[in-house]
Amino acid sequence: MKKNQLEIACFNYESALIAQANGADRIELCENMKLGGTTPNSILVVKVRESLNIKMHVIIRPRGGDFVYSDEELTEMKQDIKHYKKLGVDGFVFGILKENGKINKKQNKELVHLAHPLSCTFHRAFDVVKNPEKSLESIIDCGFKTILTSGQGVNVEEGIQALARLQELAGDRIEIMPGGGLRSSNIKLLQEKLDLTFYHSSAITDNSEIANPEEIKELRNFL
Repeated sequence: MKKNQLEIACFNYESALIAQANGADRIELCENMKLGGTTPNSILVVKVRESLNIKMHVIIRPRGGDFVYSDEELTEMKQDIKHYKKLGVDGFVFGILKENGKINKKQNKELVHLAHPLSCTFHRAFDVVKNPEKSLESIIDCGFKTILTSGQGVNVEEGIQALARLQELAGDRIEIMPGGGLRSSNIKLLQEKLDLTFYHSSAITDNSEIANPEEIKELRNFL
């Protein structure tokens, strides 16, 4: 039976432990919060994997900035996926666009194929695509299982109507995971509009890069 679940974006080892201890169903492991999350280093991935028994997805993003990648960057992304598959991660998070703001289907398909049979999430590159409805279809065609999005808003509150629309269009073909400014203070608003899904939050409530255990508990209480 489907239910609401919680994914915590973790930018360090400590946050991963806090996420598991306070009821998260899954983590998304990254580094460089100020850049919006980049590929974590191998030592961190191994350390977290050895310490967690909940699911662990890893972001594959070689740098901050836009989501248009050079051949060299694409090769790096492929190598990271191959390497981290061997380390026992449960899935990957990435997204590649063309310069015109459309989904780069060729490159995304290559990475999804490489990640198989692990699940892939198309990350918040979705929030800058030119045509979200066409992009939704392209992402489904690429083989992704989830889209992480704020509904193209500054945060999930601003994007709430778009999130509901995307869920409606997606049906059971792909999961729409709200993320971007999601906190215990606004999750109830989303639940009133959305069907059962995964919710995504860093649960960071101060100027640190450490998840707040009380915030995770609060988010968990609403699910």
